[in-house]
Amino acid sequence: MSQPLRLAVFDVDGTLVDSQHHIAAAMAQTYAAEGLDSPPLEQVRGIIGLSLPHAMRQLSPDLTDAQYDALVEGYKATFRNKREAGQSAPLYTGIRDLLDGLAQDDHLLLGVATGKSRRGLDAMLRVHGLEKMFVTAQVADDHPSKPHPSMLHATLSETGVEPQHGVMIGDTTFDMEMGCAAGMVSIGVSWGYHDVDRLRAAGAAHIVDDTVALGALLTELWG
Repeated sequence: MSQPLRLAVFDVDGTLVDSQHHIAAAMAQTYAAEGLDSPPLEQVRGIIGLSLPHAMRQLSPDLTDAQYDALVEGYKATFRNKREAGQSAPLYTGIRDLLDGLAQDDHLLLGVATGKSRRGLDAMLRVHGLEKMFVTAQVADDHPSKPHPSMLHATLSETGVEPQHGVMIGDTTFDMEMGCAAGMVSIGVSWGYHDVDRLRAAGAAHIVDDTVALGALLTELWG
């Protein structure tokens, strides 16, 4: 009997790349341009992974619609300028080796589901030479914000993989809730931006502390 196709979907910010300081710096610059106090780093870490409009409303719930629009557009421009200046977030330790190893499995497909824009994701993949690593890539431009399962429904549809043969790997409660809502196993990573107790409460079936443990867990789950 042939093995079923399997699917491992990765979040990006806080899971593949450590982008917190790039994001916080862009937030600070954007808020300052609008004459507003920038949220502290811990608050910024808490919204990483959400689509930008949702993130801004969580960070600053008392602003006007016009202020939200200005912050969203300002952040996009600020981050684009940083990207064009060659600033890029680093991959976490072991990520490249993990992805290279997983890509050797003919029965395993890799995907990403991220709150980044398409332009932002494409730039990150290009910087790290990962353009051909993922067969499906879902971004905030095309879907409701996490934790809505739309991104994962699209990955399953594009790949033809059944939900029970897929995993969602991420560092936030948004990722865990999204995976559960799509009927996939949610795996939390401890090196990102939400603490492990929150990940477990949000539905994480497993927590891993490094990429070696993640690779071993996937081997265990899928034999």
